[in-house]
Amino acid sequence: MNNRSMVKKLYGTLLISSLLLSCNNDRVYEEYHGLENLSWPIADTVTFDIETKYDHDDVISTLRVKYNKDYDYYNLYVRYLVRDSLGQIRNNELLNLNLFDPKTGKPLGSGYGNSFTQMDTLPLSKVKDGEKITIQFVQYMRSNDLDGIEAVGIKLKRGVDD
Repeated sequence: MNNRSMVKKLYGTLLISSLLLSCNNDRVYEEYHGLENLSWPIADTVTFDIETKYDHDDVISTLRVKYNKDYDYYNLYVRYLVRDSLGQIRNNELLNLNLFDPKTGKPLGSGYGNSFTQMDTLPLSKVKDGEKITIQFVQYMRSNDLDGIEAVGIKLKRGVDD
């Protein structure tokens, strides 16, 4: 066997191993909506249409906000709405998500460089298996445009969240 074929086999093995290790059977749903111009206008509602295929009592739901240092505040108020297939509101709550430490200004959450992701657990309840729901997020910061918000996402996962 020559060096070239040995290197190809090594890369192939590493690729397959990384794919297998990165697969997570606990994830039920995950999606992000990128925001145009890295800004969240007050009039924009971020919407996720989900068909539930799980028992909601076994699933942890999290709001995920990708942001950068251009964001002017230390926290983010977000209105969280869950609607059923008829448009009836099932949950309606105001969430307060800290993005920066209010004393030091250090970004919270995970990330590197100038981009970070912060998450907060969502109180998803009263949802039945097989039901179609719409989850909506609206920024409530009294600012027309929130610069520095790159994306808003949601993740539903069985068991304990990371």
